[in-house]
Amino acid sequence: MQTTATPLAAAPAQAQIQAQNQAHATALLRVSLGIMALAHGLLKVFVFTVPGTVGFFESLGLPPFIAYLTILAEVGGGLALVLGIYTRWVSLALVPILLGAAWAHAGNGWVFSNPGGGWEYPVFWAIALLVQAGLGSGSFVVSRRFA
Repeated sequence: MQTTATPLAAAPAQAQIQAQNQAHATALLRVSLGIMALAHGLLKVFVFTVPGTVGFFESLGLPPFIAYLTILAEVGGGLALVLGIYTRWVSLALVPILLGAAWAHAGNGWVFSNPGGGWEYPVFWAIALLVQAGLGSGSFVVSRRFA
């Protein structure tokens, strides 16, 4: 006699809870990355000042407009991530910013607590952004239409 396994009644509920937890975890990552980007952009505006940031970028041999684009990307991208707007695209757009930061800090060594900051933090952050791009927005977005 052949028997077929019947799914447990709890299985659909378990799957729903798991999907909900995944959506919330994805949102937690998204909001955290957004706050970090926003904080770094505002640090360049209010602490280092825009002219100071431009001067630093110039000292690295970069054209001044790259500093303005970086500030705009960090502030605008950070807000977009916090709100869950175009999460995949914004996450991907921020990756070159972080790889540029890793390049700028490469001579300082691995650990970001080294004088001048190391490169492991921006590389990890870039990888986290790639993960976010793969996961999408998760829960708690302003509009599913723009997620």
